[in-house]
Amino acid sequence: MEVGIFARTFEAPTLAGVLDAVAAHGVRRIQLNTSCMGLSDMPDGLDSAACERARREIDARGIEVVSLSATYNMIHPDPAARSQGMRRLGVLASHAAELGTDLLTVCTGTRNPDNMWADHPRNGSPEAWSDLLAAMEQAVALAEEHNVRLGIEPEVSNVVSSPMKARDLLHTMRSDRVVIVMDGANVFPRGTIHRQQEVLNEAFDLLGDHIALAHAKDLSRDGEAGHEAAGTGLLDYDHYLQLLHDSGYRGAVVLHSLTPEQVPGCVRFLQEKLHKYA
Repeated sequence: MEVGIFARTFEAPTLAGVLDAVAAHGVRRIQLNTSCMGLSDMPDGLDSAACERARREIDARGIEVVSLSATYNMIHPDPAARSQGMRRLGVLASHAAELGTDLLTVCTGTRNPDNMWADHPRNGSPEAWSDLLAAMEQAVALAEEHNVRLGIEPEVSNVVSSPMKARDLLHTMRSDRVVIVMDGANVFPRGTIHRQQEVLNEAFDLLGDHIALAHAKDLSRDGEAGHEAAGTGLLDYDHYLQLLHDSGYRGAVVLHSLTPEQVPGCVRFLQEKLHKYA
């Protein structure tokens, strides 16, 4: 395992500037967001020439794109917003290979119309789950068409709010196109922080065989709280990384939810933790 980072952690006028900032910290694995290419997060269009230019910049610095962000609210209460998001997912899926990856990270969504990472009382309703399954069927069809994988992430504020629900989704979809993004800071419902190892053990027991990407951030409490920079909160990183290793995961552990000023310390923290697995 090695350190990766969300490329959008750094702001620069050009993709080259973003990549230079990544490389300056000794990081060679990124989750790419098309905003780094001067586009929106989920663009309506993307052309091959732009992707080829981006790929040349990426390759010139010895950087690997381990995933491409493709997050929109899959169960937005407005069907038109869901349809728009699906169209844009198709755009990214069709160009992912040109950018050097086959993994798109998606957001299973929330009934909250304003923030796809915020909880809503109706997220646990049968209707929300039904809308998610309908969206995932379309998304899997796109994934098959463009030979990509879809990384879903258990997130306490989303419809897939737990590792068990993620396992249920995997079982229902029965597709090797659907894989898991594991973030240890996202799996603690309110009232469970005192049982960290138990909660993490259960998450890996349920999902360890399906992990395609690992994220690294931290939490200040349990519940909807995983928004801190890695190493600055309460997450038991030794246990989290040991479980990742024991699951057979050998990929990037991707930092996010940090400022550019926090990058040196977080990279150092994670490198020191990962050294034992080198």
